[in-house]
Amino acid sequence: MASYNRVVLVGNLTRDPELRSIPSGMSVLDVGIAVNDRRKDASGNWVEEATFVDVTVWGRSAEVLAEYTRKGSQILVEGRLKMDSWEQEGQRRTKLKVVAERTVLLGSRGEGGGGGGYQQGGYQQSYQRQQPQRSNASNSGSSGGDYYNDFAQDGGDDIPF
Repeated sequence: MASYNRVVLVGNLTRDPELRSIPSGMSVLDVGIAVNDRRKDASGNWVEEATFVDVTVWGRSAEVLAEYTRKGSQILVEGRLKMDSWEQEGQRRTKLKVVAERTVLLGSRGEGGGGGGYQQGGYQQSYQRQQPQRSNASNSGSSGGDYYNDFAQDGGDDIPF
């Protein structure tokens, strides 16, 4: 039977990040995020509810989060669920956490230290407009050049899709 394990969360850091390294030299960061939810209760009043989630971030993503965030920073985390288990005082303990595969710093540097949209994990690294890769067999019908400039010459005020 097939399974699928994917989590996407947006929340605020519950504490300042503390970067550490494992013996192999790999960076690791354990952070907590609070994900807020608003709903109406039975009497029609809005109720705010926070869910606290532990997140483990590895490698360069961990280093970036440690450098550019602090308690209160808003981040997006995409990853997978993992069950941790250990024994404490003779009792078996378990905890469900998220292992991050992609992180995005949300907000601006003035808002809890976020990175203004810096994304870590192999995706676009800023809000700069990225030009699509053009092949020789282009669908636009123009002969080379900049896609956005070609669009502007073709009428410019319509959406290009």
